[in-house]
Amino acid sequence: MRLLIWVPLYLLFFNNLIFSQDISTRQKGLEKKSLKLRKEIKQINNLLFLNKKIKKSTLTEAEDVEIKISIRRELIKVNNEQVNSLDKLININLRDISENRSEIKSLKNDYSQMVKNAYKSKSMQNRLMFIFSSEDLLQAYKRLNYLKQYTAFRKKQVEKIKEKTLILQDLNQDLIKQKQKRKLLVEDNIRENEKLIEEQNQQNKILKELRKKSTYFTKQIQVKQSQAESIDKEIQKLIREAIVFSNKKEKNKLSKFFKLTPEAKVLADNFIANKGKLPWPVLKGVIIQKYGTQTHPVVKTTKIKSTGITIASIDNAEVRSVFEGQVMSILSFKNSNPTVLIKHGNYITAYKNLSKVFVKKGQRLDSKETIGEAFTNSETGRTVLQFSIFNAMKPENPSLWLFNE
Repeated sequence: MRLLIWVPLYLLFFNNLIFSQDISTRQKGLEKKSLKLRKEIKQINNLLFLNKKIKKSTLTEAEDVEIKISIRRELIKVNNEQVNSLDKLININLRDISENRSEIKSLKNDYSQMVKNAYKSKSMQNRLMFIFSSEDLLQAYKRLNYLKQYTAFRKKQVEKIKEKTLILQDLNQDLIKQKQKRKLLVEDNIRENEKLIEEQNQQNKILKELRKKSTYFTKQIQVKQSQAESIDKEIQKLIREAIVFSNKKEKNKLSKFFKLTPEAKVLADNFIANKGKLPWPVLKGVIIQKYGTQTHPVVKTTKIKSTGITIASIDNAEVRSVFEGQVMSILSFKNSNPTVLIKHGNYITAYKNLSKVFVKKGQRLDSKETIGEAFTNSETGRTVLQFSIFNAMKPENPSLWLFNE
């Protein structure tokens, strides 16, 4: 019967332990994410809001504030998730504390009863009488063994009580820490919400101005989008021509991929092996426009499409190659800044919006080697680099390739 009761209790404890470990792992992940978001907000303040002397256009100012608002919203959300996880851990701890207290109480009651029984027969004479009154030698041996086992069991009960008491102390300490952490998170979220309200009020004032010239700003966005698409078409055309050239001696001249030498194949394989580990193309930066099709952060009626990511950085930031490779081309377009393409086997990285270029076509580069400087717009105060990765002609999300803390 005892075994039948013990098995469900053991399973309950085991399930609680696994559940608690899962929540703790999730909690650590959320803490890491929270630190990353705080770092991003700090970078945005340094990169987009530090130079207050520059009068930004209404659209640029609205975009910058919206970037900060979206990250702060995410931080508040992560903080709330941490509070919810802590609530679950606290509840598990409270349940474990209650179970341990009950178990300690039961162990102490059992031990108390054993002490009373031992007291009644504590004299050596009683013990000897118990052994010598045996009917034969075998029974005497069994009784002697029983006394030894009884003594050992008493010692074991004392050890169990000590062990459970230490576990209870640890659980109580964990509970204190968890409650304190929860309190700090709630307080932090109150402050973050206050900042969010302040930023939203600021944004509402800017949007009020923006609505007066909504047609003008929509056209501005569309012109920028059209320029970006033209550059991407030229890049893809150049890549397509290079692929055709590399396959000119092959039967399959319609291949969508480069004909690679054994050396280039190794380079491509190494590039793939470093997915998620590539260094950023600038030393300090924060993503202000993501990859893919998305609604414009301010003019919600307009869609924007990006084959890469846009990174804000420090003034005249040095731009570096994210991996070893060879300069495939240096492109210049009307009304836009130079673009450098670097080939890594079948993969190409594109570095757009450069003010200076320090490399030449055909030049071999090492990882992190400087290729130029990002352009700083004197009107907006922004220094941005547009960075793309192509698998042959197909664009891929650079965020999945770059190292993410």
